[in-house]
Amino acid sequence: MSAHCQLTGRSPGFGNAISHSHRRTRRRFDPNIQRKRYWLPSEGRHVRLTLSAKGIKTVDVTGIEATVVRIRARGGQLPGVRKSSC
Repeated sequence: MSAHCQLTGRSPGFGNAISHSHRRTRRRFDPNIQRKRYWLPSEGRHVRLTLSAKGIKTVDVTGIEATVVRIRARGGQLPGVRKSSC
């Protein structure tokens, strides 16, 4: 699973791990990514989204319908759905 949120676009950040002796090595800060399944009433099916913890909270506030519209506007594609040619 890629560490990338479909809604907020959060992805890993990079930086340095600094030891007690102040030696620096590269490290990766991964976002808290979860796979969550939502019921999409307008299409009569479930959709599985890869969201960060903040993305899940956003869905709880705005609703799944508005979230799906926002993901599609960003150019994201939901699993099992093909883009219309219109």
